[in-house]
Amino acid sequence: MDRARCPRFVLAALTAALLALPGITALSSAARAADVDVAVNGGFESGLTGWTCTAGTTVNSPVHSGGSALQATPAGSDDAQCAQTVSVQPNAQYTLSGYVRGSYVYLGANGTGTTDVSAWTQSAPDWQKLSTTFRTGAATTKVTIYTHGWYGTGAYQADDITLTGPGGSGTGQPPAPPAGLRATSVTASSVGLSWSAATGATSYAVYRDGVKALTMTGTSATVSGLTASTAYSFQVTAVNDAGESAKSTAVTATTSAGGGGGSGGLPAHALVGYLHASFANGAGYTRLADVPDSWDVIDLAFGEPTSVTSGDIRFNRCPVTECPNVESDADFKAAVKAKQAAGKKVLISIGGQNGQVQLTTTAARDTFVSSVSKIIDTYGLDGLDIDFEGHSLSLNANDTDFRNPTTPVIVNLISALKTLKAKYGSSFVLTMAPETFFVQNGYQYYGTGKWGGQDPRCGAYLPVIHALRDDLTLLHVQDYNSGPVMGLDNQYHSMGGADFHIAMTDMLLTGFPVAGDPANVFPPLRPDQVAIGMPASTNAGNGYVSPSEVTKTLDCLTKKTNCGSYATHGTWPALRGLMTWSVNWDRYANWEFEKNFDAYFG
Repeated sequence: MDRARCPRFVLAALTAALLALPGITALSSAARAADVDVAVNGGFESGLTGWTCTAGTTVNSPVHSGGSALQATPAGSDDAQCAQTVSVQPNAQYTLSGYVRGSYVYLGANGTGTTDVSAWTQSAPDWQKLSTTFRTGAATTKVTIYTHGWYGTGAYQADDITLTGPGGSGTGQPPAPPAGLRATSVTASSVGLSWSAATGATSYAVYRDGVKALTMTGTSATVSGLTASTAYSFQVTAVNDAGESAKSTAVTATTSAGGGGGSGGLPAHALVGYLHASFANGAGYTRLADVPDSWDVIDLAFGEPTSVTSGDIRFNRCPVTECPNVESDADFKAAVKAKQAAGKKVLISIGGQNGQVQLTTTAARDTFVSSVSKIIDTYGLDGLDIDFEGHSLSLNANDTDFRNPTTPVIVNLISALKTLKAKYGSSFVLTMAPETFFVQNGYQYYGTGKWGGQDPRCGAYLPVIHALRDDLTLLHVQDYNSGPVMGLDNQYHSMGGADFHIAMTDMLLTGFPVAGDPANVFPPLRPDQVAIGMPASTNAGNGYVSPSEVTKTLDCLTKKTNCGSYATHGTWPALRGLMTWSVNWDRYANWEFEKNFDAYFG
């Protein structure tokens, strides 16, 4: 370290030590009854709104609370300061607090009119609270609060920064608490809220069970990522430059049971596999009746359209010329019933590598519903798997909000799947098998992007998954045949080991801001809705990992043990299980994938 820079550390440490001595200060850190938080966007839930940063951004991991935090990276000549100037009252007492992570992180206030103050930590591998107090001078109406790191010492994070004291004089007093808070909509995973505007408010903070969840400029919000059949308490505050109001009267809402988004009759941990039912390849044809009992969900591959945009899906079983050992239709239907009697689920999978499906019109949508229904009814199947690949799904240039899609192929697919769900009821099993490009890649890119030029397929599955999350039984993203994908640690992860599967699955179970927008977060899925897609063998696809790497993946996600370099954001013992391409390739490899699953889950 540069010797010339060391005295600042010594001075800061000496200052902190002096403030800790009895008699040096009589200031109390406890907020008085009339005190408010005059800092704006201290939780960084609205990006960097209110802050001026030399080298900062917002991230959704790690966070101390809420969905976002500040991350800033000092350079050789820049300490990555983020600051804001707030209104205060003269001759008033204030407490500055915040949570930080990293090495040599500072939190302080300048322009107090008395003694400028700071607090710092030399090393905080996890969130550490910093706090300091000051009294404003006789003529002080503005104070600048800041956080910064140290030159060249690596990134730091900060969250939940508050400046508590009397509301500033710049805009008078904070607004009154919002009135009229009510729940406007309830699903298994979200609650919609609305409230009346508060005079003088510039933004609103939404609290869920006492913890700030969202910051909004309007008078409505949807709190997502909730658990089914659970009661939640919500309150709202109004914010302006003088600070934050008291919390509104609380409203309680209980999420719905979740309907078909539940287990679908699956065991706690399920093994899912695709069965080559309409073709043969190097793995050979496997009769449905010969699939071992370990397989809980069997996806018949594939139903394919008569043309890309027709919506007319046909399931043609493998011909004898290609599959000499293929069973008769009667034996195939009998095998379906036998599997179901044994508690297994048999689905028709639509799409695959060669089955491009684009529901560009409502007529194609309606044909999709009727033709898929015919396949399900003909063979007595339990439901449907959507395996749209290639160019089946993409987003129009002006379609930027995954929560409110407008692209016809997206809107029509959502409508078709909801119609099928309504037709067959709560027992209908709905699964999806998108590629990482269409899901996790949405963390960085969504559609063509704000300035165009991106692949319009980026993240294109997200609106479909989100719209059907209360109907979705399983999502098993194909963690194979994938390029490198950025995880929530903002590092790229590549196929070939447990790290890739851990990072990709953590994104689904934690949620993530779409295209990096902290105001546009894709909520997490329930762990019982998620299975991990892996190739069964080296012949099955790129990205194969050995049984030991599969075990590491499951250990890390369900027990938080045996993890590698990627730090997960939770532990999910209810993770549903594994999916593989394919049953046929696993048979070709002497059932290695199945045996490892059985050994792990018993």
